[in-house]
Amino acid sequence: MVGQRFVEDLRERDTDRTWQVTVFGAERQQAYDRVALSSCFDGVDPQTLDLVADGCYDGHDYVLHLAESVDAVDRAAQTVTTSLGRTVGYDALVLATGSSAFVPPVPGADLPGCFVYRTLDDLAAIRTAAERANSSSPNHPATSNPASSNRCAGIPSPAPTPLGLVVGGGLLGLEAARALRQLGLTVHIVEMADRLMPLQVDDGGGALLRRLVEQLGVTLHLGTFAAAITAAEPLAVPDASTTPANTPAPLTVPEPGTAPRTTAETGPAVDASGHLVVSLGDGTTLAADVVVFAAGVRPRDELARGAGLAVGERGGVVVDGGCTTADPAVFAIGECACIGGRVHGLVAPGYAMATLLAERLLGAEGRELGATDTSTKLKLLGVDVASFGDALASTAGALEVTVNDPVAGSYAKLVVSDDASTLLGGVLVGDASKYALLRPLVGRPLPGDPLSMIAPTGADSGASAGAVGVAALPADAMVCSCHAVTRGAIDTAIADSGLTSVADVKGCTKAGTGCGSCVPMLAALLAESGVAANPALCEHFDVSRARLADLVRTEGITTFSELVARHGHGRGCDICKPVVASILASFGNGHILDGEQGALQDTNDAFLANIQRNGTYSVVPRIPGGEITPAKLIAIGEVARDFDLYTKITGGQRIDLLGARVEQLPAIWRRLVAAGFESGHAYGKALRTVKSCVGSTWCRFGVGDSVALAIQLELRYRGLRSPHKVKAGVSGCARECAEARSKDIGVIATERGWNLYVGGNGGFRPRHADLLLTDVDAETLVRTIDRFLMFYIRTADRLQRTSVWLEALAAPTARPAATGGGTTHSGGTSSDGRSGGAGISTDTGTTGTVDLDGLDGLAYLRAVLVDDALGIADELDAAMDRHVATYHDEWAGVLEDPERLRRFASFVNAPDTPDPGITFVTERGQPRPVLLPLPTTGSPTGSPTATLPATPATAQTVMPAPRSDNPAGTPTGTPR
Repeated sequence: MVGQRFVEDLRERDTDRTWQVTVFGAERQQAYDRVALSSCFDGVDPQTLDLVADGCYDGHDYVLHLAESVDAVDRAAQTVTTSLGRTVGYDALVLATGSSAFVPPVPGADLPGCFVYRTLDDLAAIRTAAERANSSSPNHPATSNPASSNRCAGIPSPAPTPLGLVVGGGLLGLEAARALRQLGLTVHIVEMADRLMPLQVDDGGGALLRRLVEQLGVTLHLGTFAAAITAAEPLAVPDASTTPANTPAPLTVPEPGTAPRTTAETGPAVDASGHLVVSLGDGTTLAADVVVFAAGVRPRDELARGAGLAVGERGGVVVDGGCTTADPAVFAIGECACIGGRVHGLVAPGYAMATLLAERLLGAEGRELGATDTSTKLKLLGVDVASFGDALASTAGALEVTVNDPVAGSYAKLVVSDDASTLLGGVLVGDASKYALLRPLVGRPLPGDPLSMIAPTGADSGASAGAVGVAALPADAMVCSCHAVTRGAIDTAIADSGLTSVADVKGCTKAGTGCGSCVPMLAALLAESGVAANPALCEHFDVSRARLADLVRTEGITTFSELVARHGHGRGCDICKPVVASILASFGNGHILDGEQGALQDTNDAFLANIQRNGTYSVVPRIPGGEITPAKLIAIGEVARDFDLYTKITGGQRIDLLGARVEQLPAIWRRLVAAGFESGHAYGKALRTVKSCVGSTWCRFGVGDSVALAIQLELRYRGLRSPHKVKAGVSGCARECAEARSKDIGVIATERGWNLYVGGNGGFRPRHADLLLTDVDAETLVRTIDRFLMFYIRTADRLQRTSVWLEALAAPTARPAATGGGTTHSGGTSSDGRSGGAGISTDTGTTGTVDLDGLDGLAYLRAVLVDDALGIADELDAAMDRHVATYHDEWAGVLEDPERLRRFASFVNAPDTPDPGITFVTERGQPRPVLLPLPTTGSPTGSPTATLPATPATAQTVMPAPRSDNPAGTPTGTPR
């Protein structure tokens, strides 16, 4: 990565082509983003990690040799010799060989099944080993016992899941642990220090991080080390009738909640599942199928050593502040360079070195590498972790301000100077949302009370009064450390270049194109500069979600490919694909899992069920209005009993069945559909429930039949996809037992009819709904709700609740306005859809823009829905009628189609095999997922350094790009 960055910086600055550059890289691939290496386990195509722009290497001025490393340097002759025997001369030699994975001197570390986590090839090997372990597991069809049973008749009983062991609990170790977990292995982490990420987080943050990681089912062994690894031939489970009585019991992985078993307790190191036996320093013995060493990295300085150049005490090519070695013709940058006795293992310092050296080779003198930013922000095993500045408070007299909220799962610490005037550093675990603002303030006067800067915000917290915003950042504050972009540079670019979106800022300044942690700050700086928010949904669509909805509806677009071809660019992302999937479903486009549409869905929609923390799913059948017959109650009970599901009555008057494995879902649905149930859409951004009280039928205070109306509304709007979930409630009187005013749609019976409330919600920011209509009859009520929902679907932003949408309508610039034959958004949307905003096409022949600016949001909504101020009421009515007429239960749709059924399998190559990593215990008479780890014991302290997937010169950098078994190649520069 650093080598490629050097090439780009030199190429950009050397407009006269003073230098010819040759790059040697040991890997088969050209430079790729090692920081994002783990995304390959999320289904990301490795090709998308490529960092080399088209045309970067032209074969003449810039030449790249892959799979060819530099083996020797002759400084006297100024030549390098490559692994293919090629001898190449140079005027300037840049070493960007990066680093290699450090493997502790553990006996057996070189056995088959042991890996490092460093390159794409490493990841491919780990994936292959994990797949092999899963296929040979007793849970695999070839080895499972079909006569055994688990939570449902005919389901094989799970044996111990193949185990993956990660040696190293730093940044890279947690990345590797996540990868193994995604590959279906039970994961254990061994770390010599007494906490995870010892170089980045303190004891408090480490304690919370440990708890959050353990809750994911990862077992931690802290304060110990891998002492030895031995091979054990896999053994078939012996038959009791033929096994001698004195045969030693096979070594097994201890069950959760039991003490670790040592070799002395279990006998010989033989295991029936894993083929490696790992002995830890505290006496614990574990059977493992895959062992990954992620215990840090070591600089690749072999070429420098062989050439007689000085190296640091702990490795690394010694260079001065200008990245020059003792030989003025040889330079080193990135993880292989040792500056001031320190080797930097992060991207930002490496990029700074690359830029500095490019400038120096073009004649710039004097500037040297200054203080480097070692801040980090990552999501590790799903947990946000960030550290910046003096995170461990090593500065003399430093004070620590800490907010620890174990209930919310967050930990925040600021380190300040002894007089509490200067921010020195900090640690954030669980919630790292404040990182982008706090990091640039390191070394600067505190802009506010430090406690208020990290305290949780909320209506009652009192923290918001002392909160610090983007205005506190001075012009020279470093917003993007990856590319050394200051706040002042961004402000100037916004003003001088007329930038209006985050994508514009990224393209102009490169800020946000590195690790991406500063992207939220870019949006804040745009707003601070007075730039109106760009409605672009994402980088692939320059228009808003509302405008896309209008385009889909008016142009009859039925696929994502067609939409992106007409009105977007690229192949889409995890933002626009689910949004378009929802829009297509809102306007009726067949079953959501059919064809291309199936690939657009979020995780929950893709399986028509909500995924839970242990990988199982919840099943929530629809119970309209909360009314259910005894026969249907019995049917739910029988399904829960037969599939051993955890049952819970929800706040929406439904019954939640939790703990279903993905391959069980169709069988569960089949039983429920046969009993008269259908999908409750608890997984989708759609209508969830219409809650009701018993109403006038039973209650002596009731003045309206709330149950009948609730059932009518729920059956009418079931399956209606929307920008966010929608909840409703109907109360039979003003006593409000259904809590209707806390819903998106609330209906309360009166002596003269019904009152309609809209825009309420519970959750994190509760809001009472606003009264839209009073004392209306049922027909008017339903027609107005029809229009409210359809108008919301057409005009709301992505993931915008009705409460936020209604508040936004108070601003005239957020409203669509009808014009003749089309619409314009009052913020500037054209009727052809080439710019942002919400569009509402009309066939009313209205001319001129309807002026509703004098109305607040609620009055505006009333004018549109009741008075038809935009002339679109008939369209909205017809759209709802089409939805009602074309509704089809999604569960039943899956059961009717063998192709749709195929996706419901834990393993594609073994569709009838359950996920062996899912286990349960009984608690209060019901199954509960097992999330508790094995107990661990502490012992030795001290830990090898763990870093991000580092930046060894890859097969494309201008520095030698080494592999662990092959010295790196190197780029050479020749001035003309």
